[in-house]
Amino acid sequence: MDNQLSMVWDRLSDHQKSAFETFFQLLVEWNEKINLTAIIDWPDVRIKHFIDSLLIYVSNYRSFLMEPGRRVIDVGTGAGFPGIPLAIVYPEVSFTLVDSLQKRVQFLQTVISELGIENVEIIHARAEDLGRSPDYREQFSGAVSRAVAKVNVLLEYLSPFVEKHGWICMYKGPQVDDELQFSKVAQSKLAVHLQHQEDFRLPDEAGTRHLLWFQKISSLSRKYPRKAGIPSKQPLL
Repeated sequence: MDNQLSMVWDRLSDHQKSAFETFFQLLVEWNEKINLTAIIDWPDVRIKHFIDSLLIYVSNYRSFLMEPGRRVIDVGTGAGFPGIPLAIVYPEVSFTLVDSLQKRVQFLQTVISELGIENVEIIHARAEDLGRSPDYREQFSGAVSRAVAKVNVLLEYLSPFVEKHGWICMYKGPQVDDELQFSKVAQSKLAVHLQHQEDFRLPDEAGTRHLLWFQKISSLSRKYPRKAGIPSKQPLL
């Protein structure tokens, strides 16, 4: 996957590259007002945020989520990763980005307005609360999330949104094996099963990344998600 990741940027259209450059400018500008990221130099943002978010773009399993007409939710999107980069390269997929901080939501609304992105919905909410709403519960083809929580906690945030036989794709760092060891109970209780793991090395020795692909195998018990704050304080073990 190393060569493919190195060429990701070259595969983008001029229009897409321009969108990423505008996104970068807004990220730096807003980062002076609210804490969005510690990475603010263009080379690092391009690799560690943009190309990292586009791992799905070169995944062997991207067709699980990134087909026209699919609905994908990005939970705990933060400064818009991976949701905004994916929305730029997959304009025929509908993305819902969820974050619990109002200031970050305002930033994201500015980004999609400035970029003219029409396939993104921004929601200010806690995942545990939104996951119980009939309008969002099990209404998505899949869910993605990057740098939010450990696997067992994150599964409780994501599984409620995904329809039966849908997919969850987690972006994880080097501690992935340890996290997976403690996720078996969560997988069982949350009606998901790990189907695939993909390993990547980012360009310019920027580190290793992993994509975990879980499939939803049945409808989720109404017991989940538990009340806001409980999944992180009392993770399923």
